[in-house]
Amino acid sequence: MLITLCYLYLWARWGRGPAALVRTTVQQLRASRCSFTFCRAAAQPRGARVCLNRGGRVFCVGESQSIDDLNKWALFLVSPFILEAEHIAFVTESIWVQGDTLQRPSSSSETIVKWSDCCLPLACRPGDPYQLIAKASVDDFSKLGVAFLEDRLQVANGLIPQKIVSVHLHDSALKELKDQASDTPAQLLEPQPEPSVESKPELEAMEHVGREDHQVLGSAPTQGQGGALGGEPAGESDRGVGSVEHCHLHLSSCHECLELENSTIESVKFASAENIPDLPYDYSSGLEGIAYDLCPKREQRRVNLTGKAPNILLYVGSDSQDALDRLQQVRSALADCVDTNCYTLYHLPLESALRDPWPDNCLLVVIATRESVPEDLSRRFMAYLSQGGKVLGLSSPFTLAGFQVTRKAALQDTVQSLVFCKADWSQVRLSVLSSGCVYEGGPGEPLSLGKLQGHLDNKDEDRMIVQVPFGTRGGEAVLCQVHLELPPSSPVVQTQEDFNLLKSSNFRRYEVLKEILTTLGLSCDAKHVPALTPLYLLSAAEEIRDPLMQWLGKHVDAEGVIKSSKLSLKFVSSYTFEIEITPSAIPVVTDIETFSSENFNFEIYQQNLQTKKLGKVILFAEVTTTTMSLLDGLMFEMPQEMGLIAIAVHQTQGKGRGRNAWLSPVGSALSTLLVSIPLRSQLGQRIPFVQHLMSLAVVEAVRSIPGYQDINLRVKWPNDIYYSDLMKLGGVLVNSTLMGETFYILIGCGFNVTNSNPTICINDLITEYNKQHGAELKPLRADYLIARSVTVLEKLIDTFQDEGPNGVLPLYYKYWLHSAQQVRLGSAEGPKVWIVGLDDSGFLLVHQENGEVVTVHPDGNSFDMLGNLIIPKQP
Repeated sequence: MLITLCYLYLWARWGRGPAALVRTTVQQLRASRCSFTFCRAAAQPRGARVCLNRGGRVFCVGESQSIDDLNKWALFLVSPFILEAEHIAFVTESIWVQGDTLQRPSSSSETIVKWSDCCLPLACRPGDPYQLIAKASVDDFSKLGVAFLEDRLQVANGLIPQKIVSVHLHDSALKELKDQASDTPAQLLEPQPEPSVESKPELEAMEHVGREDHQVLGSAPTQGQGGALGGEPAGESDRGVGSVEHCHLHLSSCHECLELENSTIESVKFASAENIPDLPYDYSSGLEGIAYDLCPKREQRRVNLTGKAPNILLYVGSDSQDALDRLQQVRSALADCVDTNCYTLYHLPLESALRDPWPDNCLLVVIATRESVPEDLSRRFMAYLSQGGKVLGLSSPFTLAGFQVTRKAALQDTVQSLVFCKADWSQVRLSVLSSGCVYEGGPGEPLSLGKLQGHLDNKDEDRMIVQVPFGTRGGEAVLCQVHLELPPSSPVVQTQEDFNLLKSSNFRRYEVLKEILTTLGLSCDAKHVPALTPLYLLSAAEEIRDPLMQWLGKHVDAEGVIKSSKLSLKFVSSYTFEIEITPSAIPVVTDIETFSSENFNFEIYQQNLQTKKLGKVILFAEVTTTTMSLLDGLMFEMPQEMGLIAIAVHQTQGKGRGRNAWLSPVGSALSTLLVSIPLRSQLGQRIPFVQHLMSLAVVEAVRSIPGYQDINLRVKWPNDIYYSDLMKLGGVLVNSTLMGETFYILIGCGFNVTNSNPTICINDLITEYNKQHGAELKPLRADYLIARSVTVLEKLIDTFQDEGPNGVLPLYYKYWLHSAQQVRLGSAEGPKVWIVGLDDSGFLLVHQENGEVVTVHPDGNSFDMLGNLIIPKQP
């Protein structure tokens, strides 16, 4: 063994360079399914063994890293996809650096290695770090790793590589790649694109492209320095790789030798541990066996339809505060439409737009500046379009030849009615905020138009949205002169009437924006469903904590589980990732000291919960299916004085009445409260009133706050919470079970607090009220309002039990929508009736034209505000 180690030492020191050492190590050990990692020394994986250490970066070997789920990755459409036996799958992690802070390889005298020239990308996941899955041969993987160690690996688009880790792709992940590849045919990139408008860039731009080639995914080979195609200059190669270089014997004081010797000692230690067999040293195999091909004859790669990274670039012009505010508005609107796990939204500053090679890795440019676009930048946008690029113009003067932007002062910042024609020729009508400009025919040849069109519903039918195909390579632009990027709460919107019109159309605004983005090649599919999280068992009152834990100790089985027909709750002191969470089996953490949440402040909830028993014991989840199911196994067993409530930040399967679903994004107040009502009580004899009391409690919880009494929240029969009579922002769902002499009632309640889109929330109303009245009311929190609503509900129940319906109906009528409202029963041709009020059981009373009073039961009917009908529910 000692002879072998000495041989290895001499071979590594004076034989082949680091690239050959890496390559041979990978060849010898890859069958063991270990993971090879290139990273900074400080970030090396725990337990990994270092093979090579150069300049603070290491090549090490550790436990196998695997990927079995690609749900959160954006897949590149690779067809056909086969992970050959001689290939290695790996993940590159990079960080994003923009502008002058962009790091460049440290040694300009050494050959730059481009990531895209050494591998085939399979999938990416935007974020920090930005991750790319790719496959490469052993040679190319080793070449990438050595270039990383020597700080001469170039990724793209300002991305600085931080780590390269080989991974094992499970069969399920490989099948997912194959299935997606077969579902969508990939386009073969043409090797020689047409010259752009800017056929002779300035010298400075050429130098910049040479330093920062951003072409990453599926890029065609380019002529490199020294005339070599695809990367390395013809006269250079890695030391000891390529043309074999015999090293002269250096002195023991030589810094280069000492550095290599130290790293080699690490390699020898690792080699002895893994018992690497004797390594052949055959100079004759230098160019054929180990050398990297200077002019690789790569197979043509099939990539996604664009071959580009999923970057959406946002250009807003100058760096003024107005432009930066617009950047945030555009970013927010787009983030609500596309999955930000699949797309990355970057600001494109003016300097970078003129200088950087951003077109190489851009799926869409959004031009949202209100300033004139500089002529040289306009040419660059046109060149990008000519190469198949996509452009979205948002209230910008940017246009194409054949069109001109004409200002109409009477339209500026006014709310107008827009007729939008979708790609399937269907129409959407909505209220929009006009920029004050329209599109008209201009100089140049008339352009053919795409299917997407939008015009104002006025006598001139002013053209506000146009889709313009451009060039022969699939380039196209969609140009808009309506503010699709601005929310109804924008300061530009001045009147309450305009706010109401825009908010009522807010959902359709997103429908139009998603239609445009989809037409431009982006996916606006539903975002990934977040993973379920554990429950936390919290007690709002210290005096019930001990009785609660004692009760649990008597009712859980030997494994700490309480089971019901729908759900299994496993009570644990702390949560570890090994504990599985499914919709039917959820861990419940009992150690309150470990609880923390950015979206639910337990102290705020405690301080504002002023009840005798309701809402005292909380089951909290960041993400759950629906809070209506969480109390199933506890509601009939737990002592009534403990007051159970389930609270969630996000529901994946929120429920409404009947078969309706309730969208439950972050920003909603979501809860299910357990209430027990004696059968032989005022409310027990009138159980339909429970849903009315809960709706009323939410409205009163807001409007009873000093200063907030005029926030226009309303109750709508039978179970909804409304903004005025315009838009729903919450609802109530009640399930009751009679056992013996007691009703056990689960009251599910959800209402929008901070989530403005796609409809409306309470904080929108507060913002608009402040603007209209010069007030400074603060926005409200979901945890605060849940506590106040439960507190108000308990008071309303007590009042009802003491005084009956007459004790609560005056407050209910104060906030309800329907006084003397005229509606029709069943259909637009049905009998006309006038709403009178609620009867003694909580059902709706209507007065017919013949003088007869009819009762409408909420169990079988709903109230259609838009159609002004009372409609029987479908079975």
